[in-house]
Amino acid sequence: MKRREFLKFLSGAIWPALWPLAARAQYSGAQNPYPTSPYQAPPYQQPYPPPPPAQSNQPANQSAAAAAPDDKSIGQVSALTGRCTVTRGKALATALKVADHIFANDALQTDVNATLGITFDDETTFSLSANTRIVVDKFVYEEGASGNAASFHVATGTAAFVASLVARTGDMKVSTDNATLGIRGTTGVVEVPAAGGTGAPAIKLYPDADGHVGRIEVFDRQGGRLGELTQGASAFSLRPGPNGRIVATAYRIPPQEAARDRGVLQRLSASHSIGRQIAIQRRQTRTMNRQRQNNLRPNNQRPNNQRPNNERPGGRQNPRGGPQPFNRPLGPQPLRPRGGGNNKRKQ
Repeated sequence: MKRREFLKFLSGAIWPALWPLAARAQYSGAQNPYPTSPYQAPPYQQPYPPPPPAQSNQPANQSAAAAAPDDKSIGQVSALTGRCTVTRGKALATALKVADHIFANDALQTDVNATLGITFDDETTFSLSANTRIVVDKFVYEEGASGNAASFHVATGTAAFVASLVARTGDMKVSTDNATLGIRGTTGVVEVPAAGGTGAPAIKLYPDADGHVGRIEVFDRQGGRLGELTQGASAFSLRPGPNGRIVATAYRIPPQEAARDRGVLQRLSASHSIGRQIAIQRRQTRTMNRQRQNNLRPNNQRPNNQRPNNERPGGRQNPRGGPQPFNRPLGPQPLRPRGGGNNKRKQ
């Protein structure tokens, strides 16, 4: 073969097989041989585009009150102005914000020119005025149960409340340093002057928003009965009596004090309206969580010791999980004689 024909053979047979390798080497070089090309790398070297940011189905302006409640929380902040704090155990006081969860034994404090609204799981709502401190001593509520109980201590300031389901189905108490109040489903205001003040603690009963008037029973710290309030806009003043015992003295609320109480009750009503929606959402969320947990529970772990559908009491179970088959031998079965006599055919 001549030299020219041999070179022509190489260019026609071998070079097409080597062309992809040469092209790939050009793409992988440090510099792009085609500066005007919009592509900087071949398709198989392009990185995947970053995933789009996750989008929430909830609207951006939805309140944080719809957040799932903590299993041990008993309420949430429904309204707040100014600086309000909570103290838990030996930890330092931390600032509160709307929709924060409230727990048993929390100590709640409002600063100067601050107000705080708290709604509990039974829809009971407290509204704290400025310079007020209360402690949630106890709160137990279960829908439909009869052992519900709640206890709150007003250390100083003005605390207004709307009692709800615990007061109707269980036992609700509000205490001060020298008295204990039994709340029987109503709206009330408790005023405790700051330490060193000249005023006396006051207890007031007001009608509910629907006009219903409940009852407030007053006891001293030793359990002695001091009296009860049963009429709207009625009040007791707690003062020292004979032998150092506390005496509940009824008095007529003066106009200036009544006007101030109207502002307190209006703020309480606004907090209660918001708090009721929060409490309803909390109950619905807890119900859905319980249903979800029950649906995820294995068949052999059912509440109240219930047997799965494939188990039969007092018998051997099928290890495959289905109903136990009858213990019959396989194949055709012999005919059984009918009746109790001789079944031979007569000759």
